[in-house]
Amino acid sequence: MNLLHLAGLEDMEKLLPLVAGFHAHHNISLSEDERRAALTPLLEGIPHGMVYLIGPRKAPVGYIVITLGYSVELGGIDGFVDEFFIREKIRGRGMGSEALTTLLPALKQHGVKALHLEVARDNERAQSLYKRAGFEARETYMLMTRTR
Repeated sequence: MNLLHLAGLEDMEKLLPLVAGFHAHHNISLSEDERRAALTPLLEGIPHGMVYLIGPRKAPVGYIVITLGYSVELGGIDGFVDEFFIREKIRGRGMGSEALTTLLPALKQHGVKALHLEVARDNERAQSLYKRAGFEARETYMLMTRTR
């Protein structure tokens, strides 16, 4: 079974409940209309990123959103894991590790030189997953964000 499926507009209705689950878990308050508006350009294939469904295409158990940028330091296109979610009842079965393992070579084929993500400092389970997938903390850097 192919674990990852590049999502398109036809996958919106399968994707929305998964995104709502991620948002509920992280206390992100967006309406369904706001989620739909944020996902639509990615599902239409804009060059700024993509969404992959995880698991069977007809009944996905998770998703991962990759947004794209550019880094001179890292030699070209870089990606950022914007959202990564697997249904709670499915977690711990290796699907997250397998999804990342499958995703990284696919992104490399599209010219992505590096993939970044952010993880809560107290989320040791997620940190362990990401370390197993080859991610390393950049100790001399910290992610800073400004909105508005």
